[in-house]
Amino acid sequence: MLFAEYRRLILLTEGALGVFSSKTATSVIRYRRDDVVAVVDSQAAGQSLEQILGIGQGIPIVADVAEAMRFKPDALMIGVAPVGGGLPAAMRIPVVDALREGLSIISGLHLRLRDDPELAALAEAHGAALCDVRDPGPVRRVAFGLARSLPVKRVLTVGTDCSSGKMVTSLELRAAAIRAGLDAAFVATGQTGAMIEGWGTAIDAVVSDFAAGSAEMLIERVHDRQICFVEGQGSIEHPGYSGVTLSLLHGVCPDAMIMCTCPTRQYHDKRDDCPIAPIEQQIQLYESLTAPLHPACVVGVAANTAGLDDAEANRRIAALAERTNLPACDPIRNGVAPLLAAVRAELHI
Repeated sequence: MLFAEYRRLILLTEGALGVFSSKTATSVIRYRRDDVVAVVDSQAAGQSLEQILGIGQGIPIVADVAEAMRFKPDALMIGVAPVGGGLPAAMRIPVVDALREGLSIISGLHLRLRDDPELAALAEAHGAALCDVRDPGPVRRVAFGLARSLPVKRVLTVGTDCSSGKMVTSLELRAAAIRAGLDAAFVATGQTGAMIEGWGTAIDAVVSDFAAGSAEMLIERVHDRQICFVEGQGSIEHPGYSGVTLSLLHGVCPDAMIMCTCPTRQYHDKRDDCPIAPIEQQIQLYESLTAPLHPACVVGVAANTAGLDDAEANRRIAALAERTNLPACDPIRNGVAPLLAAVRAELHI
């Protein structure tokens, strides 16, 4: 894909820099660290990126695109994924400035930048590309459980909520599996995962009839690998995003699942009328939904404990392990060895 060619990125987070509020930027910094030359955020300019995110030592935060140009970038990547997928008003000026400098724009928004007349005209005038990562292309595939017949073992990360660490857990499991000598692949099903890996499909942008089929097509691409770790999306009981979650369950036909959760979170999108169901209930729900097509168990719990000190994080993780009777850990804080061991035991590899 075109966006994979860019290797000197500036990440735009204008007014939203944070572990969860700019999760696209955070993940790109974590997994494409050498390709990031600066972060553009006027509200955080001059501060330490490592103090804000816990990663990114040495990457400067600058106030605007003009200041970032001294680092010789070749593209600007929009580092947020706002609800609704539109371009935040505060980010339009930096995007326009970047295009006038001849920088290509990499966007994971639902809004297609190339459909914006002003941005399209600027890109053409200055020889820049508009890379709409969330554009799935002409997908017209209806799923029929074909993934079940493929030799690759399929591990799907699922979640109690959105932004709970499904992509990070999948990437960390893939890396650990490779270190253990397995032929392992990562399957990106969201825009940030695709930005990191260089290929994939943002399943939530596919027409609903074809979303599971699109997931099936991704599994076919890695059919000859020993094991693949599929990035989950949404949550099966989230009122807004359950559809994409179910499409992945039925398109991937997982052989095993890892449950991802933020143990401090009580409500979906901070709405007190949308409480997050207990993790035990959600595990049962995921397993029930896979059972008619291809039975699979949740074999471990990945806890996102960002913001907690070590003592409190460990207490929360231990409580999750006790409640679920499953191995539990924070993939970033503790590594994923217990989760990989559980996957290998379940899949006999």
